[in-house]
Amino acid sequence: MPNTPTCYYWSDGTIRSRTVGAVVLSDTIDIPVLPARLVADWEREIQQHLGLEPGDVEVLPLARARTRWPDYRHCVQAASDWARERDLACDLTTCDMALMVCRGARYHHDGTQYGDSAFCNLFLSEDRGLDLHFPSIDQRIALRRGTVVVFDTCQPHAVVPRNGIYFDVADFPNDLDCTQAFLTWELPIESSGIAKSLQVRFDTDPSNALLVVDGQVRLNGKQSEVCPHSGKWIEQR
Repeated sequence: MPNTPTCYYWSDGTIRSRTVGAVVLSDTIDIPVLPARLVADWEREIQQHLGLEPGDVEVLPLARARTRWPDYRHCVQAASDWARERDLACDLTTCDMALMVCRGARYHHDGTQYGDSAFCNLFLSEDRGLDLHFPSIDQRIALRRGTVVVFDTCQPHAVVPRNGIYFDVADFPNDLDCTQAFLTWELPIESSGIAKSLQVRFDTDPSNALLVVDGQVRLNGKQSEVCPHSGKWIEQR
């Protein structure tokens, strides 16, 4: 269909094609408040090493965080239980995971590198007045402690001010605390539970998949990216 993006991704040594899931799963689960010394350590890491600028998404040291985070296992288990209750057929305790932090996030998709995956994000920080916004499907999710989200990596998204529809650096001044820390997992998009929940269909363009040599997202047959300001698809020439 015209204006419908298609993801081409590596699977067992070959390129497959698939649709981009238009469903985002979200909820708020009960997780404890972060320890003050853990938050202080993250703030030092951000100021001294990461140099986090508006729109940046960076990795925080997970191994060090676990030594200051008595409820770490509880948070992981709570997210895993939530995923299991929604028949996602995956155990988050065994999936690849990272600890991340952002100061807002520009509109983007992650399908070029992670086309074989869905993301599950568990947000750990308190409400900073920010939303996770998916412009193509007109869905936004208020970010607060315990917000859990599962979405297709190819679906354009950003972290913007509450009810905002654009990313603007000016919305994240230095004197405003607008960082969000979150755990993120890579879930196999080909898992039947995940594909069904996100409404992903496979091998939708097998002839062109034979010609593609790397992971990418195409719109109307042209490799496409996302405008970092508006989240609209941009067809590359």
